[in-house]
Amino acid sequence: MVSLPRVVIAAPGSGAGKTTVATGLIAALRQRGLEVSPHKVGPDYIDPGYHGLAAGRPGRNLDPVMVGEALVAPLLLHGARGCDVAVVEGVMGLFDGRGSTEEGSTAHVAHLLEAPVLLVVDASSQSTSVAALVHGFMSYDEDLDVAGVILNRVATDRHEGMLRDALRGIVPVVGVLRRDAHVETPSRHLGLVPVAERAPEALATVERLGRVIGAGVDLDQVLEIASSAGDLDAEPWQPPTVERAERPVVALAGGAAFTFAYAETAEALTAAGADVVVVDPLRDEVLPEGTRALVLPGGFPEVYAEQLAANDRFLEAVRGHLDAGRPAYAECAGLLLLCKALDGTGMVGHVDAIATMTGTLTLGYRTVVAHSDTVGAAEGTVLVGHEFHRTTVDPRAGRRPAWQLQDGTLEGFTTAEGLLASYVHLHPAGAPDLALRLVERAASCS
Repeated sequence: MVSLPRVVIAAPGSGAGKTTVATGLIAALRQRGLEVSPHKVGPDYIDPGYHGLAAGRPGRNLDPVMVGEALVAPLLLHGARGCDVAVVEGVMGLFDGRGSTEEGSTAHVAHLLEAPVLLVVDASSQSTSVAALVHGFMSYDEDLDVAGVILNRVATDRHEGMLRDALRGIVPVVGVLRRDAHVETPSRHLGLVPVAERAPEALATVERLGRVIGAGVDLDQVLEIASSAGDLDAEPWQPPTVERAERPVVALAGGAAFTFAYAETAEALTAAGADVVVVDPLRDEVLPEGTRALVLPGGFPEVYAEQLAANDRFLEAVRGHLDAGRPAYAECAGLLLLCKALDGTGMVGHVDAIATMTGTLTLGYRTVVAHSDTVGAAEGTVLVGHEFHRTTVDPRAGRRPAWQLQDGTLEGFTTAEGLLASYVHLHPAGAPDLALRLVERAASCS
């Protein structure tokens, strides 16, 4: 049994201000001198970057769809080692999950964590009706502990008074944020602009959010609510560990163009016996010395296509790595980098496909089956991944596809030498063989 104060930040729907409140709450608690463990429900990569900046430690995801229910609490405890409190930002509306179900929803995760919930309500267009809204969310699932509300976008003192009167006797009002206290964070086609692309402005943003939340939210009451969570009957997650006499170097792409990597990715590779070195395809001209495997996570190569193409020495280093038969694992942005071209701009060219931007968002979980033995999985392995992009590749799959989807569609590209590239994002805890297989293949390379 592990004791960890924890609270889930939820909302009736998207756009109510969950990220603002969660990020600001993390920053405000840290400004008090507390160690805060930041988490996000679902597969989102961008919000955890802001959480991590606010907390001074990696933001992490909790996704029962991708990793299974049994690993949600262990992953929370893994990320929260040495912390005083954990703050978990929800996804969409409180009960919105996979498809028309509650699977993977904020409520689902709150139940798995046995954590109290703070409901962020956009009160800009209501007064007394807020009572019906909050009462409905509290009564929909009476086993869920909705312990308080934070009223966002409140106009005036009079407006605040009406809202408080309406909620009296229903739920405690833990905080009130005024409409004019809004802190702007720039967005584009896949959501907020990632932290890595706007430092040091992003740091100033989270510091301002911390001050706003510190002024508008009763932090003592939040901590009291978080401390009401009981002990968790779980042990911290630990990736499979392999001791190796010689640890191969695995290059992990990072920097502004490749920000969609889970914190557990590098940890799983390290535990599998690799020395992980981060490389920035926008700035570095060569792969790290001794590189035996390459991991290209998701991100925004479409935003930096010309800069990536201009770094021809790096592209040539990747070609040389692949031509030598050394392994590589690429997700989404990594796939685009390996294509012949992205929106007419030349890329590495090892994958015989053309990538283009579209106006359509492709988003959702994917249950996939490994089409053959690959660097990522044994043939027939069933995994749950996620897609999140506004690009397309033609063709969608190569002669040796990576995956078969539930509808029979073939997805991605593999080679016998050890390349796996596809749109599908996987979480290391939900695909524990991936790091092991990749590092094993790397260790066997000369």
